[in-house]
Amino acid sequence: MRRTLPVAIAAAILPLLAPTAASAAAAPGTAETPSIAGARADRTPWSVAHDGAQATGERWREPNGIFSDLVVEGELTGTGAACHSVWTRFVYDLAPAFPAKQAEVCGTESAPVSLRAYMMPTTTAYITVCRGTEDTADCASWSRL
Repeated sequence: MRRTLPVAIAAAILPLLAPTAASAAAAPGTAETPSIAGARADRTPWSVAHDGAQATGERWREPNGIFSDLVVEGELTGTGAACHSVWTRFVYDLAPAFPAKQAEVCGTESAPVSLRAYMMPTTTAYITVCRGTEDTADCASWSRL
């Protein structure tokens, strides 16, 4: 008897999808959360300061298909009367994209910094804090995320 390709693939994959003894032993009504290597396990702190304002937080990667998402969480805190902003910039295959503003504050306010971006192996992300809210003319050095 000759198997067709879809049947052969299903026969090879179905045993991999069967529940393991450990998950079968879980308490009734609970689902075991699968462990995803690298998901939030690689939290890395980041910090950028300029002109008295400071942005700090953590960044990590989460699986998204065959690549991953870069997740950035933090807070921008201002000092004095000036306005400040947080900007990110991505470089795709050595081609830089335009900077994008993520948060802004004026005076002694604080604002959350939150970003989720799809990352391919050739993507690099950078973050900075700038004086003002309109452009990246007066900023700290770009810091790699």
